[in-house]
Amino acid sequence: MAKFFTFLIAIICLGCSSSETDFAYINTVSGSIPIDSMGLALIHEHMLVDFIGADSVSSDRYSQDEVIAKVLPYLIEIKKYGVKTVFDCTPSYLAKDPKLLSKLSELSGIQLVTNTGFYGAVGGKYLPGFAYAESAGELAARWIDEFEEGIGDTGIKPGFIKISVNEENPMREIDAKLIRAAGLTHQKTGLTIASHTGTWATAKQEVAILQEMGIDPSAFVWVHAQAEEDFQNYLTAAKLGVWISLDGIGWSVDEYVDRLFFAKENGILENLLISHDAGWYDPEKSDGGDFVPFTNIFEKLMPVLNARGFEQSDWDLLLKENPKSAFGK
Repeated sequence: MAKFFTFLIAIICLGCSSSETDFAYINTVSGSIPIDSMGLALIHEHMLVDFIGADSVSSDRYSQDEVIAKVLPYLIEIKKYGVKTVFDCTPSYLAKDPKLLSKLSELSGIQLVTNTGFYGAVGGKYLPGFAYAESAGELAARWIDEFEEGIGDTGIKPGFIKISVNEENPMREIDAKLIRAAGLTHQKTGLTIASHTGTWATAKQEVAILQEMGIDPSAFVWVHAQAEEDFQNYLTAAKLGVWISLDGIGWSVDEYVDRLFFAKENGILENLLISHDAGWYDPEKSDGGDFVPFTNIFEKLMPVLNARGFEQSDWDLLLKENPKSAFGK
């Protein structure tokens, strides 16, 4: 049905002007939707994460029913704040489970988005062995296939590219290869690249590689930009068009207040994304461990920043308009 809807829109728009034919959409685990249907979105959360490593991760290490029982109440909880879409940022080889996400989406009514790509940080603990042997083009071919045919045998297609790199200067070759693979995948699919990074010293190396490939920096999300201490680097990134993601709000709030206030005062809120990086069910822990809710933005951050002059239009920009602009294709 989702494929037919996309096709129908394309047919209707034949002969329209170029701006009218740019039908922006995003893949959810339930199918493709118009980007305007995304609504209020949390762009970096986790339902399930297994840190055992690429050589041992397996769906046999958890029960889907137990994960659903643990996670579902937290998804239902955020509906009262108007959340319609949640991006699950768990990558391959850290227990990415599209079928689980599909069940959670159906039961909760929340639109869930999954990803393609590999996670290179933590010294490559979560990289499969072939990632070292294959070229960037070969890795990209795998990710492009997930976009075109679906992840594994699920038929579920990714809505963005999720990679990660180690914080080093110069960047490791394996990390640079992941960036190039992501760039090639973006060129073929239009998917946005979200890279778990940290400081601008590393992020700017990633952006430089993409620029060398002819890719606009607006295709890049600088994940965990809250690690950057020099706020002036936010201005540099914003000038390039990079998406600056402040996405650990589930764990604390204080360090985000000044960053967001700086962004508003300097006119770069339109380049920012915010989320909690919260959750998740951990198979290694009893009953999945302690689950961190997806609520701090609404319950703690908003009151503090509203007292400093934030308005509803600012929150609409951060949680509705910016996610659409960053991830729509």
